[in-house]
Amino acid sequence: MNMTDKAFLLDMDGVLVRGNTPIPGAQEFLGRLEQAGKPYLILTNNPFFTPRDLAHRFAAQGLEIPETHLFTSAMATANFLAAQRPNGTAYVIGESGLTEALHQAGYVITANNPEYFVLGETTNYSYESITMAIRLVKGGARFIATNPDTSGPAEQGIVPACGALAKLIQEASGVAPYFIGKPNPLMMRSALHFLGVHSENAIMVGDRMDTDIIAGMEAGMDTILVLTGVTEVAEIERFAYRPTMVVNSVAEIII
Repeated sequence: MNMTDKAFLLDMDGVLVRGNTPIPGAQEFLGRLEQAGKPYLILTNNPFFTPRDLAHRFAAQGLEIPETHLFTSAMATANFLAAQRPNGTAYVIGESGLTEALHQAGYVITANNPEYFVLGETTNYSYESITMAIRLVKGGARFIATNPDTSGPAEQGIVPACGALAKLIQEASGVAPYFIGKPNPLMMRSALHFLGVHSENAIMVGDRMDTDIIAGMEAGMDTILVLTGVTEVAEIERFAYRPTMVVNSVAEIII
Protein backbone atom coordinates (compact mmCIF):
# COMPACT_ATOMS: atom_id res chain seq x y z
CA MET A 1 0.00 0.00 0.00
CA ASN A 2 1.31 3.42 -1.01
CA MET A 3 1.30 5.71 2.04
CA THR A 4 2.82 8.72 0.27
CA ASP A 5 0.75 11.89 0.69
CA LYS A 6 -1.86 10.04 2.73
CA ALA A 7 -3.67 11.33 5.81
CA PHE A 8 -4.42 8.95 8.67
CA LEU A 9 -7.61 8.38 10.60
CA LEU A 10 -6.79 6.38 13.70
CA ASP A 11 -9.11 4.56 16.06
CA MET A 12 -8.14 5.06 19.71
CA ASP A 13 -9.08 2.09 21.94
CA GLY A 14 -7.29 -1.04 20.82
CA VAL A 15 -5.04 0.89 18.42
CA LEU A 16 -3.15 3.47 20.51
CA VAL A 17 -4.25 2.41 24.00
CA ARG A 18 -5.80 -0.55 25.72
CA GLY A 19 -7.66 0.65 28.79
CA ASN A 20 -5.18 2.99 30.50
CA THR A 21 -2.10 1.44 28.94
CA PRO A 22 -0.50 2.66 25.69
CA ILE A 23 0.03 0.04 22.99
CA PRO A 24 3.79 -0.61 22.72
CA GLY A 25 5.17 1.43 19.83
CA ALA A 26 2.20 3.85 19.70
CA GLN A 27 4.25 6.91 20.71
CA GLU A 28 6.91 6.10 18.14
CA PHE A 29 4.25 5.71 15.45
CA LEU A 30 2.73 9.10 16.31
CA GLY A 31 6.22 10.55 16.22
CA ARG A 32 6.69 9.19 12.69
CA LEU A 33 3.41 10.85 11.63
CA GLU A 34 4.53 14.17 13.10
CA GLN A 35 8.01 13.93 11.59
CA ALA A 36 6.60 13.16 8.16
CA GLY A 37 4.08 16.00 8.43
CA LYS A 38 1.15 13.65 7.92
CA PRO A 39 -2.32 15.02 8.72
CA TYR A 40 -3.96 12.71 11.23
CA LEU A 41 -7.03 12.53 13.40
CA ILE A 42 -7.78 10.14 16.23
CA LEU A 43 -11.34 9.09 15.56
CA THR A 44 -13.02 7.29 18.42
CA ASN A 45 -16.48 5.81 18.81
CA ASN A 46 -16.04 6.26 22.57
CA PRO A 47 -18.06 9.35 23.63
CA PHE A 48 -17.03 9.13 27.28
CA PHE A 49 -14.36 11.87 27.34
CA THR A 50 -14.06 15.39 25.94
CA PRO A 51 -11.10 16.05 23.58
CA ARG A 52 -9.38 17.96 26.39
CA ASP A 53 -9.93 15.06 28.78
CA LEU A 54 -8.53 12.66 26.20
CA ALA A 55 -5.46 14.83 25.57
CA HIS A 56 -4.79 14.93 29.33
CA ARG A 57 -5.37 11.18 29.60
CA PHE A 58 -2.91 10.54 26.79
CA ALA A 59 -0.33 12.89 28.32
CA ALA A 60 -0.54 11.05 31.64
CA GLN A 61 0.20 7.85 29.74
CA GLY A 62 3.14 9.39 27.89
CA LEU A 63 1.36 10.09 24.60
CA GLU A 64 1.50 13.74 23.54
CA ILE A 65 -1.57 14.39 21.37
CA PRO A 66 -3.11 17.87 20.97
CA GLU A 67 -6.87 17.99 21.55
CA THR A 68 -7.27 19.35 18.00
CA HIS A 69 -6.27 15.88 16.74
CA LEU A 70 -9.15 14.21 18.59
CA PHE A 71 -12.67 13.66 17.26
CA THR A 72 -15.31 11.63 19.11
CA SER A 73 -18.71 10.14 18.35
CA ALA A 74 -20.12 12.57 20.92
CA MET A 75 -18.90 15.49 18.80
CA ALA A 76 -20.37 13.91 15.67
CA THR A 77 -23.66 13.33 17.51
CA ALA A 78 -23.83 16.94 18.69
CA ASN A 79 -23.09 18.21 15.16
CA PHE A 80 -25.83 15.99 13.74
CA LEU A 81 -28.47 17.11 16.26
CA ALA A 82 -27.56 20.78 15.85
CA ALA A 83 -28.05 20.43 12.09
CA GLN A 84 -31.33 18.53 12.47
CA ARG A 85 -33.00 20.56 15.22
CA PRO A 86 -30.97 23.59 16.34
CA ASN A 87 -31.14 24.50 20.03
CA GLY A 88 -33.17 21.40 20.87
CA THR A 89 -33.70 19.33 23.99
CA ALA A 90 -32.51 15.86 24.94
CA TYR A 91 -32.53 13.37 27.77
CA VAL A 92 -29.05 11.89 28.01
CA ILE A 93 -27.44 8.77 29.42
CA GLY A 94 -23.71 9.43 29.19
CA GLU A 95 -20.69 11.19 30.61
CA SER A 96 -19.13 14.64 30.24
CA GLY A 97 -17.79 13.96 26.75
CA LEU A 98 -21.37 13.72 25.50
CA THR A 99 -23.09 16.26 27.70
CA GLU A 100 -20.46 18.94 27.07
CA ALA A 101 -20.62 18.40 23.29
CA LEU A 102 -24.42 18.74 23.39
CA HIS A 103 -24.25 21.88 25.54
CA GLN A 104 -21.71 23.42 23.15
CA ALA A 105 -24.11 22.65 20.29
CA GLY A 106 -26.82 24.65 22.04
CA TYR A 107 -28.83 21.76 23.48
CA VAL A 108 -30.69 21.71 26.79
CA ILE A 109 -30.54 18.43 28.72
CA THR A 110 -33.86 17.61 30.33
CA ALA A 111 -36.26 14.78 31.13
CA ASN A 112 -39.25 17.07 30.55
CA ASN A 113 -40.69 16.10 27.15
CA PRO A 114 -37.33 16.09 25.30
CA GLU A 115 -37.13 15.98 21.52
CA TYR A 116 -34.41 13.31 21.69
CA PHE A 117 -33.10 10.59 23.93
CA VAL A 118 -29.35 10.32 23.43
CA LEU A 119 -27.50 7.24 24.63
CA GLY A 120 -23.73 7.26 25.10
CA GLU A 121 -21.22 5.41 27.28
CA THR A 122 -21.08 5.38 31.07
CA THR A 123 -19.92 3.12 33.85
CA ASN A 124 -22.88 4.18 36.00
CA TYR A 125 -25.95 2.85 34.21
CA SER A 126 -28.90 2.86 36.58
CA TYR A 127 -32.23 1.07 36.44
CA GLU A 128 -34.02 4.38 36.98
CA SER A 129 -32.31 6.17 34.07
CA ILE A 130 -32.85 3.23 31.72
CA THR A 131 -36.52 3.06 32.69
CA MET A 132 -36.89 6.81 32.09
CA ALA A 133 -35.27 6.46 28.67
CA ILE A 134 -37.61 3.63 27.67
CA ARG A 135 -40.67 5.62 28.72
CA LEU A 136 -39.50 8.75 26.88
CA VAL A 137 -38.78 6.82 23.68
CA LYS A 138 -42.18 5.12 23.84
CA GLY A 139 -43.65 8.56 24.38
CA GLY A 140 -42.11 9.95 21.19
CA ALA A 141 -38.55 11.05 21.97
CA ARG A 142 -36.31 10.29 18.99
CA PHE A 143 -33.77 7.60 19.89
CA ILE A 144 -30.14 8.50 19.07
CA ALA A 145 -27.11 6.43 20.11
CA THR A 146 -23.53 7.61 19.80
CA ASN A 147 -22.05 4.30 18.62
CA PRO A 148 -23.08 0.72 17.81
CA ASP A 149 -20.19 -1.04 19.58
CA THR A 150 -21.57 -3.74 21.87
CA SER A 151 -18.25 -4.18 23.65
CA GLY A 152 -14.83 -2.55 23.92
CA PRO A 153 -11.32 -3.46 25.05
CA ALA A 154 -10.04 -2.77 28.58
CA GLU A 155 -7.00 -3.86 30.55
CA GLN A 156 -8.94 -6.66 32.28
CA GLY A 157 -10.78 -7.76 29.11
CA ILE A 158 -13.81 -6.61 27.15
CA VAL A 159 -16.47 -4.36 28.68
CA PRO A 160 -20.06 -3.72 27.54
CA ALA A 161 -20.56 -0.66 25.37
CA CYS A 162 -23.31 1.59 24.01
CA GLY A 163 -24.66 -0.86 21.45
CA ALA A 164 -25.41 -3.48 24.09
CA LEU A 165 -27.59 -1.14 26.17
CA ALA A 166 -29.16 0.26 22.99
CA LYS A 167 -30.45 -3.23 22.19
CA LEU A 168 -32.00 -3.53 25.65
CA ILE A 169 -33.80 -0.18 25.27
CA GLN A 170 -34.87 -1.07 21.73
CA GLU A 171 -36.40 -4.35 22.87
CA ALA A 172 -38.24 -2.69 25.75
CA SER A 173 -39.47 0.34 23.78
CA GLY A 174 -40.00 -1.20 20.36
CA VAL A 175 -38.00 1.64 18.77
CA ALA A 176 -34.62 1.19 17.07
CA PRO A 177 -31.90 3.84 17.60
CA TYR A 178 -30.12 5.83 14.93
CA PHE A 179 -26.39 5.28 15.47
CA ILE A 180 -24.07 8.20 14.69
CA GLY A 181 -20.61 6.65 15.17
CA LYS A 182 -18.68 4.25 12.95
CA PRO A 183 -19.60 2.64 10.62
CA ASN A 184 -22.10 5.43 9.84
CA PRO A 185 -20.63 7.44 6.92
CA LEU A 186 -21.54 10.62 8.84
CA MET A 187 -18.66 9.98 11.22
CA MET A 188 -16.17 9.39 8.41
CA ARG A 189 -17.28 12.40 6.36
CA SER A 190 -17.03 14.64 9.41
CA ALA A 191 -13.49 13.46 10.09
CA LEU A 192 -12.36 13.82 6.48
CA HIS A 193 -13.91 17.30 6.33
CA PHE A 194 -12.11 18.21 9.57
CA LEU A 195 -8.79 17.21 8.00
CA GLY A 196 -9.64 18.76 4.64
CA VAL A 197 -8.73 15.63 2.68
CA HIS A 198 -10.46 13.33 0.20
CA SER A 199 -11.13 9.70 1.08
CA GLU A 200 -8.78 8.53 -1.70
CA ASN A 201 -5.97 10.30 0.14
CA ALA A 202 -6.65 8.82 3.57
CA ILE A 203 -6.01 5.58 5.44
CA MET A 204 -8.21 4.23 8.24
CA VAL A 205 -6.38 2.34 11.00
CA GLY A 206 -8.55 0.34 13.40
CA ASP A 207 -8.92 -2.81 15.47
CA ARG A 208 -12.51 -3.73 14.55
CA MET A 209 -13.61 -5.27 11.29
CA ASP A 210 -17.27 -4.42 11.93
CA THR A 211 -16.78 -0.68 12.54
CA ASP A 212 -13.34 0.69 11.62
CA ILE A 213 -12.54 -1.41 8.57
CA ILE A 214 -16.00 -1.45 6.99
CA ALA A 215 -16.37 2.29 7.60
CA GLY A 216 -13.03 3.03 5.98
CA MET A 217 -13.72 0.72 3.04
CA GLU A 218 -17.20 2.12 2.38
CA ALA A 219 -15.82 5.66 2.56
CA GLY A 220 -13.30 4.78 -0.16
CA MET A 221 -10.20 4.68 2.02
CA ASP A 222 -7.39 2.14 2.31
CA THR A 223 -7.60 0.31 5.63
CA ILE A 224 -5.16 -1.19 8.11
CA LEU A 225 -6.34 -3.67 10.75
CA VAL A 226 -4.24 -3.93 13.91
CA LEU A 227 -4.46 -7.01 16.12
CA THR A 228 -4.08 -5.24 19.47
CA GLY A 229 -7.81 -4.76 20.06
CA VAL A 230 -11.06 -6.62 19.49
CA THR A 231 -10.64 -8.48 16.18
CA GLU A 232 -8.38 -11.53 16.19
CA VAL A 233 -6.63 -12.80 13.08
CA ALA A 234 -8.78 -15.96 12.93
CA GLU A 235 -11.93 -13.82 12.72
CA ILE A 236 -10.96 -11.89 9.59
CA GLU A 237 -12.10 -14.60 7.20
CA ARG A 238 -15.63 -14.51 8.66
CA PHE A 239 -16.25 -11.16 6.99
CA ALA A 240 -17.18 -10.61 3.35
CA TYR A 241 -14.65 -7.78 3.08
CA ARG A 242 -10.96 -7.54 3.91
CA PRO A 243 -8.64 -4.80 5.15
CA THR A 244 -5.99 -3.53 2.74
CA MET A 245 -3.32 -4.54 5.25
CA VAL A 246 -3.13 -6.47 8.54
CA VAL A 247 -0.38 -5.75 11.11
CA ASN A 248 0.22 -6.84 14.67
CA SER A 249 0.24 -3.24 15.92
CA VAL A 250 0.83 0.34 14.84
CA ALA A 251 4.50 -0.23 15.66
CA GLU A 252 4.77 -2.12 12.35
CA ILE A 253 3.33 0.72 10.21
CA ILE A 254 6.20 2.39 8.39
CA ILE A 255 5.43 5.86 7.05
